[in-house]
Amino acid sequence: MTKRKNRSYTDEFRKEAVELVTEQGYSVPDAASAVGITTKLLYTWKAKFRLFSISCGL
Repeated sequence: MTKRKNRSYTDEFRKEAVELVTEQGYSVPDAASAVGITTKLLYTWKAKFRLFSISCGL
């Protein structure tokens, strides 16, 4: 059995993936599929960006 290696993504990649949903109107499953990540990961990023923007007053 091969051990899976966690991928790391840049902050810019994460921001662009979240913006597909928040600014361009993609659904989370469609955006996740388009950039090659899981929906769970995109939901997590979306929640973190939302908390960050609220805490920074953006």
